[in-house]
Amino acid sequence: MPNNNKASLEDAPLNSFHKKLAIYSSGAPFLDGYILSIIGVVMLQLSQALQLSTLQEGMVAAAALVGMFFGGFVGGLFTDRLGRKTLYVLVLVALAGFSLAQFWVASAWALIALRLLLGIAIGADHPLATSLLAEFLPRKQRGSILASLVMMWFVGAAVAYIAGELILRYAGPEAWRWALASAAVPGVLFLILRAGTPESARWLLSKGRVAEADQVIKKVYGDTYSVRDLPETTPRHSISVWSLFHSSYGKRIFFVSLFWTCSIIPQFAIYAFAPRILHAMGLTGDLAAWGAVAITIMFVFGCLLGVKLINPLGRRNMLMHSFLWSGLALLLLGLFPDGGAQMTLLLFASYALFIGGAQVLQYVYPNELFPTEIRGSAVGLATSLSRIGAAIGTYLVPLSLTSIGIANTMLVAFGISMVGLLVTWLMAPETRALDLHKASSLSY
Repeated sequence: MPNNNKASLEDAPLNSFHKKLAIYSSGAPFLDGYILSIIGVVMLQLSQALQLSTLQEGMVAAAALVGMFFGGFVGGLFTDRLGRKTLYVLVLVALAGFSLAQFWVASAWALIALRLLLGIAIGADHPLATSLLAEFLPRKQRGSILASLVMMWFVGAAVAYIAGELILRYAGPEAWRWALASAAVPGVLFLILRAGTPESARWLLSKGRVAEADQVIKKVYGDTYSVRDLPETTPRHSISVWSLFHSSYGKRIFFVSLFWTCSIIPQFAIYAFAPRILHAMGLTGDLAAWGAVAITIMFVFGCLLGVKLINPLGRRNMLMHSFLWSGLALLLLGLFPDGGAQMTLLLFASYALFIGGAQVLQYVYPNELFPTEIRGSAVGLATSLSRIGAAIGTYLVPLSLTSIGIANTMLVAFGISMVGLLVTWLMAPETRALDLHKASSLSY
């Protein structure tokens, strides 16, 4: 029975443990951004050293994304079955080890294999880190803290660009090896930070391990709290991972995967090919290069705006506004491809700013809409499916620019955003005021 003498643990104040856990969990998006970006920094030197063909270059670049597709869902399955705590640390051991092993690669296929394994580890870390964090956070701060993790991807990418350029400049002819292996440094740092993190009390309770769950709660919140202060007091044994493929949880995974895909296809395409797109719209030289930097900065500001608005606006409203206004920017880019440098940069910056709402909800909705028994699997499956969208966007943009032109490419991106808006309007629930138990229950 719930303890009626005080509020639920979901209403407990944010404490130092929550803040530390948020920092530790930010390693997942940080390392994602770092490892995916560092390969682009060293690709030219790497390609010359290993004598890569064009096909092999593409495979090296795409291997981590392919690995993330498999790692997300498999990691989610393991974290639901074996718990969050052990894998929370072991995944970083794998990340650091595979990153360091890149230093000694002697062939393209060895590097492709290591990048694939790195992608699997990164993909597995997303459901681990975000599920564990979501299951500890208080209701009021859950949305904003989960949302803020998205910004760490851009921080990781920025650190990779800076570190990579410095290493290439000062580490000699084998600098690309040092740059690739450098991902082991943040991997080890986050590994040290995560050591000693307790198991999720909700996961323990879902497995019937009530006494262990009670010990974790007392360690984190103090002796005055117990499992009786959790909203869920009994496990829901009837829920299995197969629920993600049918029934109402199947509908939820469809919604999460589709909105995530609709937000990530234009986002990845524009982020990856900003200089080329700007060049196609008439911006050349330094203007195109600095324009790409400005757009990246606006992506970060968009995430910050999303973090600030997620509670005042609510999840559903913010997602609808995000698709609507970012889609309008893409529509105007398609209708006025020759609108001049200032207008083009303004519209691209507007897109980057407004899509922030959808970006930050990529970590929030998957963790809120599924119960503890299948939360990791749901986050992992959504992560995996989102990488299909990322790969599609990255692969098709250069073909689209060549075959149908920049204006029609922007109109296609607008259409994808409108699909996201329609899906949100039809299917998105509002979970802002709900505790994690109610948000994940089909009754709500």
